[in-house]
Amino acid sequence: MREGQVNCLSTAGFHHMAYVEWGDAHNPRVLICVHGLTRNGRDFDFLAQALEADYRVICPDVVGRGKSDWLANKSLYVMPQYCADMVTLLARLNVETIDWLGTSMGGLIGMALAAQPGNPIRRLVLNDVGPVVSAVSLARIGDYLGTPPRFDSIEEAEAYVRKVSAPFGPLTDTQWRHLTVHAVREAKDGKIEFVYDPGIAQAYRQGQQLSGGKDVELWPLFDAITCPTLLLRGEQSDLLTPQTAQAMTQRGPHAQLIEIPGVGHAPVLMDDAQIAPVRDFLLR
Repeated sequence: MREGQVNCLSTAGFHHMAYVEWGDAHNPRVLICVHGLTRNGRDFDFLAQALEADYRVICPDVVGRGKSDWLANKSLYVMPQYCADMVTLLARLNVETIDWLGTSMGGLIGMALAAQPGNPIRRLVLNDVGPVVSAVSLARIGDYLGTPPRFDSIEEAEAYVRKVSAPFGPLTDTQWRHLTVHAVREAKDGKIEFVYDPGIAQAYRQGQQLSGGKDVELWPLFDAITCPTLLLRGEQSDLLTPQTAQAMTQRGPHAQLIEIPGVGHAPVLMDDAQIAPVRDFLLR
């Protein structure tokens, strides 16, 4: 694994977006893996190791998360800024085409890019997200967003991660610890805190207000996508409903749908059973 960063631009000035990279740096076959709302690029370590023989795998920390900068203007934590940052990353990588795997928010960024004329995305994997985001899931996420607790130990932090991320499904102790240690850091006062900016809640709640507490629908974006698309759905997901998932197989890119049993929002793609269909789709 190699670490890097790229300098991106917003209306408030420049900021750094960090990323980790796996595989041969000269491999023209590139896979971009983008995480969910409060997560970071290290979520994909297991997937990246499974694919690095075939791909150059790039896993960015979206701005405001992980090792990336936090924005002074919290209203810029929105999709246009995320998409602009990803375009800057692609320019750094100097590649003509990419494959994209996005979990939740990362999938929405991928949809927004794949819907644009002349986009570089060759194959798209949407992990438990689609053009309809349920109001129920938005409310659930909003309940813990913006007021992240602080902990006295990594064990306390892990217990909290296990609780709020229970929809990830049954994971091993090693997997839970991995998801925890890369999501927190030691603060100056010795406490353990999360590595995401609580300020992302500001833009998130503004979006909720605009939606009026209803589902968010983005069908025009999805219908504009033409590349082969794989849709993964946690069988118990409250963000991607069965109705939306089925509709995605019938319109737009006519996504191939695979449901992951025993999982809600969202599959973490850490074990072979979840990684195998992704590998098969990408290398087909």
